[in-house]
Amino acid sequence: MAQGILVINAGSSSVKFAVFTDGGQPEPKLLFKGQMEGLGSDPSFQVRDATGRKIDERDEWPRGSTLNHVGALRYIRSWLGDWAGNVKIGAAGHRVVHGGLDYDRAVRIDEGVIADLEQLIPLAPLHQPHNLAAIRALAEVAPKLPQVACFDTAFHRTQPRVAQLFALPKALTESGVRRYGFHGLSYEYIAHRLPDIVPEARKVVVAHLGSGASLCALQDGRSIESTMGFTAVDGLPMGTRTGAMDPGVVLYLMQERGYDAKTLEKLLYKESGLLGVSGVSNDMRDLLESDDPAAAEAVDLFVYHIGKHLGALAGALEGLDALVFTAGIGENAPIVRKKVCQRAEWLGIRLDEESNSQGGPRVSTLDSPVPAWVIPTNEELMIALHVRDELRLA
Repeated sequence: MAQGILVINAGSSSVKFAVFTDGGQPEPKLLFKGQMEGLGSDPSFQVRDATGRKIDERDEWPRGSTLNHVGALRYIRSWLGDWAGNVKIGAAGHRVVHGGLDYDRAVRIDEGVIADLEQLIPLAPLHQPHNLAAIRALAEVAPKLPQVACFDTAFHRTQPRVAQLFALPKALTESGVRRYGFHGLSYEYIAHRLPDIVPEARKVVVAHLGSGASLCALQDGRSIESTMGFTAVDGLPMGTRTGAMDPGVVLYLMQERGYDAKTLEKLLYKESGLLGVSGVSNDMRDLLESDDPAAAEAVDLFVYHIGKHLGALAGALEGLDALVFTAGIGENAPIVRKKVCQRAEWLGIRLDEESNSQGGPRVSTLDSPVPAWVIPTNEELMIALHVRDELRLA
């Protein structure tokens, strides 16, 4: 019977999952990828195989059924027992957004780890509680199953100290108020792939552009700077998040407009970004199809900040050997890639319009001094690799 790895990425009302087998091949092999959505309200379930073909779905549940994380994971485990009878799930890996200063690599989960991660909830209020809810739920459903936490912050622990500091009193810095960086599992996967695609590139900026968006500067496959800092609201404007903003705006809203912490949190995380600027949608696809001038302005603002931060990261690297686009917008929005590359011509990027319209993988001309690429990210595979490596070490 093949050994299986269950990968989980939990949100407030969803559990995304993937199943990999580890049969001694160089990388775990994807079997299934699915999700349970509508937890707490109207649940739905869908699974696809490794080719993307839908193999099962369920929308009908008993009247009044409102599954929580425990119910979702119990159903997923039961489903796997029926559909993957020749695979034994031997371990689970979780995407955990924040690992703080102490966790610079994946770690097997125990009560001490859970207690540490609970202390980091204020630093990632939209994600950390739900990551932990899934860990506790799976422990209830399968108490003997080893679980591994894989952190979005861990990859950035290689950044030089100066890149992690705010200009704050030392006592605040040492208490943990510093820049952490996020989307680390995505960047780690791209770093994992770069030697096969652009082996000569030592100084690379990766643009992880999705509903959450950030840039990361890699030198020899290691993070040296990123646009996200203390929280995942920093840096680029995102689907509903502000991105970098003068902190004086927050003081003004508190002192002059009477905003309290909850109102500010809602504004910064849920009401701003592409949605706030456009008044149309937080989805780039909707904005690109809209003829509303505010939608175009939101796209332009997004591209402007990508270009501005790209220049800053090239400065941190003291040069640039390649630009990589990844994640939902980066992989699927040719017009955004085009606008970004056109703004980056001064860095030596020359867009190949035809290749870009076809999705690459190379979207710059062959004579471009700095090549631009599209590399699909695969955070689930990165988690499966971490689980395999961590449990072998154990």
